[in-house]
Amino acid sequence: MTERARLAVVGAGPAGLAAAIAASARGVHVTVIDSGADAGGQFYRQPADDLGARRPQALHHQWHTWERLRDGLRAHIAAGRITHLRDHHVWLVQRHLNGFTVHALLGPEQERPAEVLADAVLLATGGHEKVLPFPGWTLPGVVTAGGAQAMLKGALVLPGRIAVVAGTGPLLLPVATGLAAAGLEVAALVESADPKAFLRHGRAFAAQPAKLAEGAQYAAALLRHRVRTYARHTVVEAHGGTAHGGTADGDTAHGGEVRGGQARGGEVRGGERLEAVTVAALDADGRVRPGTERRIACDTLAVGHGMLPHTDLAETLGCRLDGLDVRVDDEQRTDVAGVWAAGETTGIGGAALSLAEGHIAGRSIAARLAGTEPDPRGWAAAARSRTRLRRFFAAVDAAYAPPARWTELITDETVVCRCEEVTGGAIREAVDELGAGDVRTVKLLTRAGMGWCQGRMCAAAVAGLAGCALAPSRRPFARPVPLGVLARAGEATGEPEDD
Repeated sequence: MTERARLAVVGAGPAGLAAAIAASARGVHVTVIDSGADAGGQFYRQPADDLGARRPQALHHQWHTWERLRDGLRAHIAAGRITHLRDHHVWLVQRHLNGFTVHALLGPEQERPAEVLADAVLLATGGHEKVLPFPGWTLPGVVTAGGAQAMLKGALVLPGRIAVVAGTGPLLLPVATGLAAAGLEVAALVESADPKAFLRHGRAFAAQPAKLAEGAQYAAALLRHRVRTYARHTVVEAHGGTAHGGTADGDTAHGGEVRGGQARGGEVRGGERLEAVTVAALDADGRVRPGTERRIACDTLAVGHGMLPHTDLAETLGCRLDGLDVRVDDEQRTDVAGVWAAGETTGIGGAALSLAEGHIAGRSIAARLAGTEPDPRGWAAAARSRTRLRRFFAAVDAAYAPPARWTELITDETVVCRCEEVTGGAIREAVDELGAGDVRTVKLLTRAGMGWCQGRMCAAAVAGLAGCALAPSRRPFARPVPLGVLARAGEATGEPEDD
């Protein structure tokens, strides 16, 4: 059954919740559509109630901000002003004369369709991690940094017993300190960024003293947990060994106080899994310095190289992009009438920036749907915060750039596209011998990016190896869709599940 709504918010992270609450408080009926089992997104991911976390706040930064969002959402749901559709995976937002239809797939199987009609849409779809490949990155025990954090926050599970956290970007700090506080031994934090880069952007960082204080807290936590930090280093290779029974990963963090415990989930018996990583120092050009290699024993490598915005839905609607980010104006409006965007989809910038953008978008939408001109004075404080944080995260992006020569670590045997098992050698052959000069041509020649993730994991690596810019994918749908759902799209499909 199709449900009518004035505003459809896609995503229940900080931006989506801030926008939903702001619009609902000003007379708009809002339907929040989210793939999660509960609100909060990745940043405010919550453990399931049946896990019995006694102190879930121990897992989170800005817990009081989350409490305000959570309580505001519940109050508007109770008053009938917000409908929250959980476990709804949006695959298309369709524009028509009377507004928009948001198409979603329900449940973990993602087979049952649902549709929501709206007069306006806010895209708050967040971002996803960027991971650059290296030899051994497909071994069991190698996870993304955000994946390790999600296991801890959402399932109270540790990914192993001894971890190395590596890559580049501000996410590595909370991941390393969070895992260490949970009882996992963090053998090293390996950051490829050059500390001198932060000095070059000192003015932008100094303008955000709260962020500097937050960084100091993480540094103190690393010292307290005796986590050794390797700056201007990178992982050269992950090494596998044979697992002989016993528990390979999955310690439990109990009661939100998160300490080591018994294993959850399956065991790895036999076969190869991570046993160590080799790290090395980088020179000024981003190349590995010969003779600086060192081997670190671990059963977990949490690795990440920054974030990329989710723009699939915006692309299918025809929204203009600035590089990889959705372009918006001062009201968070895209160039498609009736479509707003906020949060990481407009540029990676953390929860505080997402909250500011979401609040501005919600107030703008409420005014526009009421037929009035918005008064920017109503969101002046949020706009000032948005300006400062955008400037700050532009400096962060510059300081945390991946090593310039990272592609030199990818051997011809290194798997780059995990879904289709396409190697670095196959991609180099497509470029050097077959003339491919862009990601799409490499995809057609090698199948890199044709798998289930549709290039989300490998597109950055493919672009780097091909020597071209990472361009928007412009795929027709945001996720795989059963043919039967496509055939019935637009028909009444049963009443969506809500709160």
